[in-house]
Amino acid sequence: VFALPALIVLFMLIAYPVAYTGYLSVTDQAGGFVGVQNFADVLRPRVTTQALWNTLWWVAGSIVLQVLLGVATAILLNQSFFGRSIVRSIALIPWVIPGIVAATTWAWMFHTEFGIINYMLTGAGVLPEPIGWLTRGTTVLPAMIAINVWKLFPFVAIMVLAGLQSIPNELYEAARMDGASYRDEVRHVMLPQIRPVVTAVTLLLVIWALNAITIIYAITRGGPANRTLITPIQIFRLAFESVEFHQAAALSVLFFAVVMLVVFVYIRGL
Repeated sequence: VFALPALIVLFMLIAYPVAYTGYLSVTDQAGGFVGVQNFADVLRPRVTTQALWNTLWWVAGSIVLQVLLGVATAILLNQSFFGRSIVRSIALIPWVIPGIVAATTWAWMFHTEFGIINYMLTGAGVLPEPIGWLTRGTTVLPAMIAINVWKLFPFVAIMVLAGLQSIPNELYEAARMDGASYRDEVRHVMLPQIRPVVTAVTLLLVIWALNAITIIYAITRGGPANRTLITPIQIFRLAFESVEFHQAAALSVLFFAVVMLVVFVYIRGL
């Protein structure tokens, strides 16, 4: 009885939308049952395959760099040095900045003619001339990944830092008595102890990256030539730009199945 109100709200907010999306995926605009026709229609265009590959690169590149940079930052912030509290606070700034603000700021920084990134690289002699980071097909997706890494690595750092601070000092003392160097402490004490934290954080990052559209949509809207089009943006376009709600629902169901498979394999593996 006590849990019933919460269960009703949970059903309204989660179960009903999921069930209705499944219903839309197997019906047409008149409400007639069409089976797998919507799935066939949405999988037929080449753009669907391109969006899937872009999504895989987007997620893999973001997660690997976020975890590596976040863990390294956490280990650094776990050390004792002057001004450590201030540095910890500054490190959180990218994470607390709203996504749309970060996207707009980075779009100007990556601007071909007026961006500070091209200005610094050409001024230092690294580049002979400015590069269109957001207009070249070979650089636009790595640029999006770099922005996403900058945005979320502080989250990894603060979570891993909390895990590092929970490690008993006796483990470090025992390692030093056995002649362990600092590198040995990192490898054999820190990393094994924070493995559960890294596992949970990585799972969250995977789910977030698979559903993140703010940065890419605000900067490139999936362009140029669909080079940054990921599946969530394709679903958004189908539903709210092309008004193909049934195809968008079918693609959502397929994407949901893929995400659940990835999560299941990840949890079973780790």
